[in-house]
Amino acid sequence: MKNLLVTGGAGFIGSNFTRYMLKKYPQYTLAVYDKLTYAGNLDNLRDIAADARMTFTQGDICDADAVRATLRKYRVDTIVNFAAESHVDRSILDADAFLRTNVIGTYTLLEAAKELGLERFHQISTDEIYGWVTKPAHETDPLIPRSPYAASKASGDLMVNAYYVTHGVPTTITRGSNTIGPYQYPEKAVPLFVTNALENKPLPLYGDGKQVRDWLYVTDHCEAVDLVLHRSKPGEAYNVGGDNERENVEVVKIILDTLDKPSDLVRRVADRSGHDRRYALALEKIRALGWQPRHSFEQALTETIRWYESNAWWWQKIKSGEYREYYEMQYGERLRMSEAVAV
Repeated sequence: MKNLLVTGGAGFIGSNFTRYMLKKYPQYTLAVYDKLTYAGNLDNLRDIAADARMTFTQGDICDADAVRATLRKYRVDTIVNFAAESHVDRSILDADAFLRTNVIGTYTLLEAAKELGLERFHQISTDEIYGWVTKPAHETDPLIPRSPYAASKASGDLMVNAYYVTHGVPTTITRGSNTIGPYQYPEKAVPLFVTNALENKPLPLYGDGKQVRDWLYVTDHCEAVDLVLHRSKPGEAYNVGGDNERENVEVVKIILDTLDKPSDLVRRVADRSGHDRRYALALEKIRALGWQPRHSFEQALTETIRWYESNAWWWQKIKSGEYREYYEMQYGERLRMSEAVAV
């Protein structure tokens, strides 16, 4: 394993993974393959763009010919698939792109991996495939997705397993919890709250804010993927979480306190349809490989906040155009009907 194709490598976790692997493995080459949809951003790779060990190809993982051409060109032996439509709210508005990228795209990559006899196909998945849980989910628990996004990711996982069982493709899967850190597109909860607070704009908090999520820092997530690639056997799936369960309202309060912003910026808005109350992961399996998160919740959130505070150049130009249209569609009426919340 030395020539990796990182699909979705200009996105949030994919770009952080590319940076992490270049630093850790001087002998590796990384071919970044990204469609550059609204969430793909070459600025995410700007600081490593001059590294000769990294190449960039703009392409769609659903384009079988382009995928195969890229794999052959860079003599790829391992695919790490970060490419995904990943925002639950958008999947509720329009699921079409989620089915195409997360299901058909995964299938297309698996077909290429089978045909070319690659060493490993690794799928980046999510804790949301388990649905709303009352206790931490194990890798063997049923997949009960409740949003179009989660359903599309669960479908991808099932396809990955099918290619391992049926065709012998050496596959692995990691199912990550809510990941935060630098370069996360500001439609997601933490960068949305942080950047809105920095601009003294309302923070739209769904419902009562008591939804529970487990928070994971992005470099910890990258380390887990690295470990699974190098130490696990094919056919296995691993949960990856920060063991940091917090209610959304608590996260908002810490953000405001850290930035010294008033609590009356928070607005309680109408909840989204089918909003899962809790995600939580059992981590015994990944810990048995020798992994554990390095960041506490407080460290992860503080580092994330400070990055956005120091890198307004990155997010200010994003929060215009397409983003502004989406934001108005998602939150405009909700905010007009909202009320301030004491946090």
